[in-house]
Order: sequence, then structure tokens, then C-alpha cells
Amino acid sequence: MKTHVKKGDEVEVIAGNHKGKRGTVLSVNAEKEQVIVDGARKVKKAVRRSDQHPDGGIIEEDGPIHISNVKKLG
Repeated sequence: MKTHVKKGDEVEVIAGNHKGKRGTVLSVNAEKEQVIVDGARKVKKAVRRSDQHPDGGIIEEDGPIHISNVKKLG
């Protein structure tokens, strides 16, 4: 499926709770029609102690946004 944004594009969120936030696209999932924008939608996630997360606990990471809710800038 063809999308109007790609990885590295500067976008603005135009709908939803995070309306008005801007950031860079970190990844695009065309099948699910979702994008991950740097700093636009922070979600908290509980992780188990492992090699990547030696302390475990709750971490914050960027969550997905539907591709129709972002607008490419420039």
C-alpha cells in the first residue's frame, strides 16, 4: 500500500488527543496504516528485567498513530 509519509519525514498530528504536536517519523507500518512519530504519543509500558532492560520496570516509548491523523510538512 502506498503512503503519503515515509521514514524521516517531518509531520504534524492533525487529529486526536495529540493534535498539534510535531516530530519526525521513526517508522511506517503500511499494512496496519500506522506511523510512529518521535515525541508525539508517549506510552508507558511495563517491561520485565532482561539484557536490554537490566532494571525492568516502567518505560516510556513512542506509540503508533493512524496514518490519516498526520500531515506531512514542507
